[in-house]
Amino acid sequence: MDRLPDRVLMKGNEAIAEAAIRAGCRHYFGYPITPQTEIAHYMAKRMKSVGGVFLQAESEVAAINMVYGAAGAGARVMTTSSSPGISLKQEGFSYIAGAELPCVVVNVARCGPGLGGILPAQGDYFQATKGGGHGDYRNAVLAPASVQELYQLTVEAFDLADRYRVLVLILADGTLGQMMEPVSHLEPKDATAAGKPWATVGTGGKRFHNTITSIYIDPERLEAHNLHLQAKYAKIARNEVRCESVGVEGAEVVVTAFGTTARIVRNVIRQAAEEGIKVGLIRPITLWPFPSEAVAAAAAHPSVKALLSVELNAGQMVEDVRLAVNGAKPVQFHGRMGGMLPTQREILERIRAIARPEGGT
Repeated sequence: MDRLPDRVLMKGNEAIAEAAIRAGCRHYFGYPITPQTEIAHYMAKRMKSVGGVFLQAESEVAAINMVYGAAGAGARVMTTSSSPGISLKQEGFSYIAGAELPCVVVNVARCGPGLGGILPAQGDYFQATKGGGHGDYRNAVLAPASVQELYQLTVEAFDLADRYRVLVLILADGTLGQMMEPVSHLEPKDATAAGKPWATVGTGGKRFHNTITSIYIDPERLEAHNLHLQAKYAKIARNEVRCESVGVEGAEVVVTAFGTTARIVRNVIRQAAEEGIKVGLIRPITLWPFPSEAVAAAAAHPSVKALLSVELNAGQMVEDVRLAVNGAKPVQFHGRMGGMLPTQREILERIRAIARPEGGT
């Protein structure tokens, strides 16, 4: 594979596509929808040169079922879409979870509900972390906050998917997908069906046939399968929590935010410091498993007066923040919708109201 420069300016969507290729993805199935269409464009151009397969499916439903087939054969496979398209894939998500197939799905989210608009939003948090399809299943969910993280977390998503045989969802948004930033590239990986003895790659008469399915007619077998899945999800929850904590020790206010919103909050923290208000940030990188312990530990600091969850929705991640805090400290929420980004000024005003409720110093 050709070597890219050590640092190169890339659009977020293109960084996702290049990262997938360098992670060993050789099968991409998708359907165009803004604001993620550049991923499909990039894959259409690059896949042939690396011996891979690009296919524009007839629908999002078709694309996710093609992912099921390629993953079952042991391939590293990816599909991408935006919010309405991800909704259409949910039945496939459940089937993939039931069959324990590793794959990567990217949601470059847009506003909703309905067709909404192409501006950034985080209204898909519930869908991503609680499961939009049927049954008791979980997807690992990664939330990048820069183009560099879009690249790095895409590479890591394939490793996580293979390690646990799960669907890994990358939740980005239109701002991250369209912005351009320098990216430092990782080395290409050699990832094939080797080491996947469960894959349906043929037997050559040397072993029993592999069967991949999510249907179990006998209720005892189906319950046993569900218990096996829950044990796997518990292992992921123990081992794969990731978050960034900044300035939590001694903070008066701790803000929780992910993705694009966390970038805005960083500037607010500096502004608050100029006014003598110390603000900490907890940025979940894994939305599931959620960094509950880090949030609870932040709430336990004596200096913390309250936590503030800032999101591009009507209040979704804040529910997980409140569960983690468990009443130890007040948890407030500030959100914008419809593609409107919160301004630094309005977030700072909310912080002032918490830290200096009577306008004191």
